[in-house]
Amino acid sequence: MPSVVLDGDPVPSDGSLPDASLRGVGRRPFGVYVHVPFCVTRCGYCDFNTYTAEELVSRDGTATATRDGYADLAVREVHLARRVLGDADVPVRTVFVGGGTPTLLPPEDLGRVLAAIDTEFGLAPGAEVTTEANPETVDADYLKRLRDAGFTRVSFGMQSVRPHVLKVLERTHTPGRPQQCAAWAREAGFEHVNLDLIYGTPGETDDDWRASLEAALEADPDHVSAYSLIVEEGTRLAARVRRGELHAPDDDVLADRYLIADSVLEGAGLHAYEVSNWSRGPESRSEHNRLYWTGGDWWGVGPGAHSHVGGTRWWNVKHPAAYAARLAQHISPGHAREVLTEDERRFERILLELRIAEGCSLDLLDDDGRAAAARAVGEGLLDASAHEGGRAVLTRRGRLLADAVVRDLT
Repeated sequence: MPSVVLDGDPVPSDGSLPDASLRGVGRRPFGVYVHVPFCVTRCGYCDFNTYTAEELVSRDGTATATRDGYADLAVREVHLARRVLGDADVPVRTVFVGGGTPTLLPPEDLGRVLAAIDTEFGLAPGAEVTTEANPETVDADYLKRLRDAGFTRVSFGMQSVRPHVLKVLERTHTPGRPQQCAAWAREAGFEHVNLDLIYGTPGETDDDWRASLEAALEADPDHVSAYSLIVEEGTRLAARVRRGELHAPDDDVLADRYLIADSVLEGAGLHAYEVSNWSRGPESRSEHNRLYWTGGDWWGVGPGAHSHVGGTRWWNVKHPAAYAARLAQHISPGHAREVLTEDERRFERILLELRIAEGCSLDLLDDDGRAAAARAVGEGLLDASAHEGGRAVLTRRGRLLADAVVRDLT
């Protein structure tokens, strides 16, 4: 959940949505994202809306927000979501708890938030319920309690297996800990386990990256996410690059690392179903992320969380203390919102659907876009057979240039 504050129109104090956005609620896929904004330390590359304990202390030494009671705040926003969305039957297909470090909260707290979602909306049969987890904050008992609380999927932040790479990222994993956590998760009954990796860290070599991929595969996850390192302004990593202590990631190196990842993961039976995500099969895909990519509705709970319902997008106040104060006053924690035009929604559909294996329909494109799609086929960026069938689907080379392809098509 990025930390940048966006501008927009005011959110009504009761959180109400335009009638046009409420039409169709319940007929579109619906999910809930829960943001937990706490971390033990801040990683040097991270610009997410997260806070260490020291950052949540006022000048007089009192805590402005704490982990204790945070679950109660999240539950209050779940109640607000139910009021705003009215009486429509809105079964929740996916829940995703992210951060920050959600596993700094007791499993029972996360379970209470999940129970509130179930009570207010009802979890759809077979609902996917995921939490992110820092490997250093969980053990076998924690994961069993998490599974007992109703979670079905867990995503561990592994990043790299090489200590010198983790040091640059300011991650503090014990060697082998993510793999051990994956094994504990399986023993606890989790059928779906994801490992997150990052490539392109200054000082990382091709061999380092291959070692990380191989170590991840040895843990036998059914899903792997691999993201290129982005140097975000305002982070400690950006300051180090600016001072010349570290080199910025090189685009050609990033492309090579991506191709290595795709080759290694495909060879191990994990197939790319989105530009940065590989799974063992359809049943192992992240349904929550697919909801984002395919234009579903979701309510984002927590400080800085983003939501989208029927073309209206809004985002909450960032600071946990401000978030708590709004809810204590029975006021929506929404900071600002925007109502997307039809052209903006069409652009977003192309942008997001093109990233997934199914691609997007050529019917979404205007005349210039369809001409650009035909050129992209000739350049090997879009799949020729899919194009003949009326869809724009990225080739492996096209995935490397996905942003450029989107610009041409739109």
